[in-house]
Amino acid sequence: MLKKNQVYSAVIEGYSSEGLGIARIDGQVVFVHNAVRGEQCDVLILKVLKNTAFGKVASLMEPSPHRVEPDCPYYARCGGCDFRHMDYEEELWAKRRRVQDALTRLGGSDVTVEEILGAAEPLRYRNKSQYPIAPDGAVGFYRARTHQVTDVTHCLIQKPQADAAAEAVRQYIRRFGVSCYDEGTGSGLLRHLYVRTNAAGESLICLLVNGGKLPHEAELVDIIQKHVPKAVGVVLGVNTRLGNTILGEEYRTLWGADTITDTLCGLTFRLSVPSFYQVNRDQAERLYEKAVEFAGLTGQETVLDLYCGAGTITQVMARHAKEVIGAEIVPEAIADAEENARRNGIDNVRFFCGDASAVAADFAEKNLRPDVICVDPPRKGLAPEVVAAAASMEPKRIVYVSCDPATLGRDVKRFAEFGYFAHRAVAVDLFPRTAHVESVVLMSRA
Repeated sequence: MLKKNQVYSAVIEGYSSEGLGIARIDGQVVFVHNAVRGEQCDVLILKVLKNTAFGKVASLMEPSPHRVEPDCPYYARCGGCDFRHMDYEEELWAKRRRVQDALTRLGGSDVTVEEILGAAEPLRYRNKSQYPIAPDGAVGFYRARTHQVTDVTHCLIQKPQADAAAEAVRQYIRRFGVSCYDEGTGSGLLRHLYVRTNAAGESLICLLVNGGKLPHEAELVDIIQKHVPKAVGVVLGVNTRLGNTILGEEYRTLWGADTITDTLCGLTFRLSVPSFYQVNRDQAERLYEKAVEFAGLTGQETVLDLYCGAGTITQVMARHAKEVIGAEIVPEAIADAEENARRNGIDNVRFFCGDASAVAADFAEKNLRPDVICVDPPRKGLAPEVVAAAASMEPKRIVYVSCDPATLGRDVKRFAEFGYFAHRAVAVDLFPRTAHVESVVLMSRA
């Protein structure tokens, strides 16, 4: 049994789903912080559990050629990034391997991940930023596995406009002594700063508040406008729920617009605060191109797009299909999707607002027979009833866009029980320097 605070020699064999190095010491799996595959090192044990342990590199005997000096001063204490201690080539290897392992070990599939599409620009790519605000007024990001906020003034994966908005909020808090939310007590006003930035550099800014208003709202708007000259609107989101949920129950516009528009795959999309939209625009285009390729559209197909958000995949596929039906549970997103279709002149789409499980079951009951079903669920993946309903409609192809390899693997196994098997798979890196990775899998009957 390994002992806490003891040092052991080890070789790093691979990576966990969170980007930690994996070593085996005395028959026990050890997750090692800031380690790189192939390194021989001394590992200081920090925590010992029944079947695993956690440690950190105490000293390096043989460093990996892929090890680099982290380029971010916050890396050691901010939980936003996971791979800044290795080069991008190694990060892509780790992500492709993670998707492959999930499909093989969890999904029981023999499909091969054909490639991983890396980002041409791994810096400043996020078009949506969500900053938690600490009771002491710090505006930044949580430390890994905690809710302690690290105050971050310049983040290498956020847009400069988001950094500027965060500084504006800091100045507003200091100037007017505004209280900030405390998860433990449920007291305090300011909870989160939310910034969405488009390809033109314009930003929509939302303050999530534990109440219906903020003090000195006009002055807040003035400070934000000075720091973010290309802001199109400032919105207040009301969130009085206990805990650390981010988005609000209702929204009120303090100034300007309550939506922002962006272009993706040659189409224009209007986005409200609650609308789902991929955070990396350039890589999202490559992701959707793969989804369309896997769908095998000829212009004669009916496509059902579950979890359609603001209708991005729906409309991209509509250019290649006879008809696309989108479903989404968020009413604001459906309103955006319908407006986006009108704006883009796309008339072969329909949208339904409802839970994916209920919509899929309703469509199956009505004997709807789509040729292709596309699903792009949140990290929790598909509920068993969605898998069953989708399979019961007997589509020729199912295209699964995933943001979590573990739930993807689980769902691929569930689809196999209904006779649908994975035939193609690719990984797409929408989140450089973090452990997150997207993938697209094509399933059809054997």
